[in-house]
Amino acid sequence: MSPASEILGGCFGFDPGQSVAHFLVHIPEGSTLPVDISENLSWNPEECGSSIHYDRDRSDGQVRCRLARSKWNAIADAVRAEFNARLRKESRKPGKWKAGFNAVSRTLGKELTLLAWAIEDADPALIPAAIANWHGLSPEERWWLYTMTAAATGHFEVGRSRGWRKAVRFALTENPVTDRVSDQPVVPEFFRLVSESVAREEGQHPSPPERPLEQAETEYRSSRKRTRKGGEK
Repeated sequence: MSPASEILGGCFGFDPGQSVAHFLVHIPEGSTLPVDISENLSWNPEECGSSIHYDRDRSDGQVRCRLARSKWNAIADAVRAEFNARLRKESRKPGKWKAGFNAVSRTLGKELTLLAWAIEDADPALIPAAIANWHGLSPEERWWLYTMTAAATGHFEVGRSRGWRKAVRFALTENPVTDRVSDQPVVPEFFRLVSESVAREEGQHPSPPERPLEQAETEYRSSRKRTRKGGEK
């Protein structure tokens, strides 16, 4: 079996004939080795996985999160069940995790990485809360929050536990997203957490939140309208 066939077999929604952008989840053979999640903007069936790197100055193939194996094991089944339920609704084949490289569509990869960021430095006891709160977000919310976080602190190591990454952890492990009203935007809460965490790191007082929060909510609502009309690419 070729490397491409092995990666595409059992993948989660990735079809290079529709879009070459995807995520790769590398699950090593060793049962204690960490799991790497990378974002890939190109697809070369002859060199699958060879473009993955840890350099923050290159976007294609950049590792977004390195997750301890125990934490990966804690979310793997929940993520698989969520993704496969949605794939079946679209009459697409379900996926499965296996040792080696696992391809994930770009949209699902964003959602997976968001959850991985939430738990990478969290107390393991809070992982069930993170999963529940992740379930409480719509796919559009997950995409938007991933995009904002990746732009600011998306490198697996340099951005860890800073700014947006820290806010993601606080919001998904400590805030009851599942208790909110269905149309209540979660984005302003993230902006507040980001502003406060960055200010603490820099030894400053948080800036007045009104304008940033209003702007965040406006941009977020506009983004949701666009994705509902045309879908996420």
